[in-house]
This record gives sequence, C-alpha cells and structure tokens, in this order.
Amino acid sequence: MNKYIIEIKWGLIFTAVALLWMVVEKLLGWHGEKIAQHATYTNLFAIIAIAVYVFALLEKRKELSGVMSWKEGFVSGVIITIVVTILSPVSQWVTHQIISPEYFPNVINYVVESGNMTREAAEAFFNLNSYMVQASIGGLVMGLITSAVVALILKNKAMS
Repeated sequence: MNKYIIEIKWGLIFTAVALLWMVVEKLLGWHGEKIAQHATYTNLFAIIAIAVYVFALLEKRKELSGVMSWKEGFVSGVIITIVVTILSPVSQWVTHQIISPEYFPNVINYVVESGNMTREAAEAFFNLNSYMVQASIGGLVMGLITSAVVALILKNKAMS
C-alpha cells in the first residue's frame, strides 16, 4: 500500500478539488439562475483536472529519483484514476445532496423549457444515479487519456 501512497493522495486531492469546483460553480450561479451557461463553463474544470495530474506525476517522478518512463507515469496515472473512479459516486452524492441539491430540478426545468428534452427524458438523464454512472465512466475514460498524455509529456531518461 505504501508503494501507491502518492497515487492515493493525489486521487483524494483530485476528488477534493472537484468538490471545491462544484462549490465555485454553485457560487457563480451555474446551478441556478445562470444554468444556461453551465454546460459551457463546467468544461473549464478540465484545465484544473489536467493540472492535478501534472502535479501528481511530477511528484511521482521526483520519488523515482527524477527519472520516469512513460509506463511508470501511465501506471501512476491509472492508479490515481482508479482512486478517483472509486470515490466518484460519493463525490456525486456530496455534490447533489449537500453542495447543490437544487441542481437537478433547475437543469431539468431549463432543458424542458428550452425545448431540448421532454420532461421524462430530462428526469431520466438528470438524476443522482445517472450522474453517478456518468461520472464513474467519464472519469475513468478521461483519467486514462489524461494519464497517457501527461505521462508522455513528463517522461524522461536517466542522464548518462
């Protein structure tokens, strides 16, 4: 377990940062009066998510005496992704039950009133169980892609 302490730490940091981002979204009104902007501005979190992976893999590389292969970086990123994926349902629960319980009713009303979905379709898509599944699958896929790219950027060879 100590072998993966950096990855577990950064998986927890990622989850905490994601929850903090939800607080920011709510404070900026993207879960309420400015919900029409949510779909666009929520994507800004990708920058923060990538930064977390960069900092995590930089720490891993430092632990490896400053030398990290792509495979070592990728495996480290995959473990972070697994931690984040495991925590994802809990993170969604905290987001939608504690931080922003009004999000689902607001987004359902918005998409129905804007004519983008029927009420039945919106209620089937915008609910806690659906978001738990979407966040887990989406987080896993994006985490794997991010891990591969960041590991490629941060890999290096031993100095001769």
